[in-house]
Amino acid sequence: MDTLKVRDAKDVEEVVRAAIANDQPLEIVGHGSKRLIGQPMATNAVLDLSALNAVYSYEPNELIITVEAGAPLADVKSLIDAKSQQFAFDPMDTAPLLGTRGGGTIGGMIGAGLAGSRRVKAGGARDHLLGAHAVSGFGDSFKTGGKVVKNVTGYDLCKLLTGSWGTLAVITEVTLKVMPRPESERTLVLRGLDDVTANRVMTAALGSPFDVSSAAHLPSSVFRPAGGALAALASQGQSVTLLRLEGIEASAASRAASLTKLVAGFGAAELIEDAVSTEIWNAIRDVLPFAADGALGAWPVWRIVCPPASGGALGQTLARETGGDVIYDWGGGLIWAALPPKPDAQAATVRSRVEAAGGHATLIRAAEEVRRHLDVFQPQASGLAALAERVRQSFDPKNILNRGRMARGPAT
Repeated sequence: MDTLKVRDAKDVEEVVRAAIANDQPLEIVGHGSKRLIGQPMATNAVLDLSALNAVYSYEPNELIITVEAGAPLADVKSLIDAKSQQFAFDPMDTAPLLGTRGGGTIGGMIGAGLAGSRRVKAGGARDHLLGAHAVSGFGDSFKTGGKVVKNVTGYDLCKLLTGSWGTLAVITEVTLKVMPRPESERTLVLRGLDDVTANRVMTAALGSPFDVSSAAHLPSSVFRPAGGALAALASQGQSVTLLRLEGIEASAASRAASLTKLVAGFGAAELIEDAVSTEIWNAIRDVLPFAADGALGAWPVWRIVCPPASGGALGQTLARETGGDVIYDWGGGLIWAALPPKPDAQAATVRSRVEAAGGHATLIRAAEEVRRHLDVFQPQASGLAALAERVRQSFDPKNILNRGRMARGPAT
């Protein structure tokens, strides 16, 4: 396979134009941590962006950072952490789940658009992307947005690029909003709740005035392969429901006390603080109970987004009908489902149950042969699919960029 390692946006333009002239599709790669997500692509040329790793500017007082797309996410997070700041949407690291190396890049973070547990409060990656430079499938550079939150000039292409999985343009540079890191963190833990009851607790907590930033539920079955911080939670062999509060220490402690009283009818709440709490939420964000090197490493994993109020019943049904394990995040709005291996990854069951609940599902982890014969991403209704195709063609008419990654069947 030919690997084309570019040095700057000009190189990207030249590579894309050459690919157009030769009708040669390109696979866009940073560190490759997410290469196993999506339909297998038929290409023998890789556009490697890892050398585009400069931090152009970081203005802590203005809460913005401008960085090239190939910059390692871990390095950028360390940089802003040194100034007591963070990406509030808490981007997940897919490497443990997929068994890939490296923690990904800034460009991959935007291209995938996968947010962590704080999504219910802070929004997603798209809400924190202020501006971007990219190269379209015409081989032309363009920029969108700027360096201020209220930049409303022209079309908001940032929203289109986020979560497009590299099928619209090659992102070369981004400007992102950063936020102060909370001074203190408290997590309330309730044990022994069933999925539906836990869903009610999370809904009540998120609807309370106590500014809950994350809410998750882990059934007891997911702890069988758990280690690290999650092993401590599993000490009693029960399910756990987790509610996170963040802010200045006095505020976090006061709100935790008030929330404890609110949920007292569902059981006594334990309190976990600061570093241990952070470690637990990082493990949930990165879905470590389903990690590739764990007991369920060979099981396909689905990422399901649904109305939060439907989450408990949906997850419970899927676990019962498939024999799988589930994890609930976003107050029940995000379900991670690891299912026993079958040739079709139990796609028919997952799709029918999820669609009935008003949600959508993505097959995040499965063998290449399984992904080749399934719709990895949620199939769209005909009208929406036609609109999405018109958008894609307006950016990449010859389907050069990540051809076939998001759609099964012959590429056109």
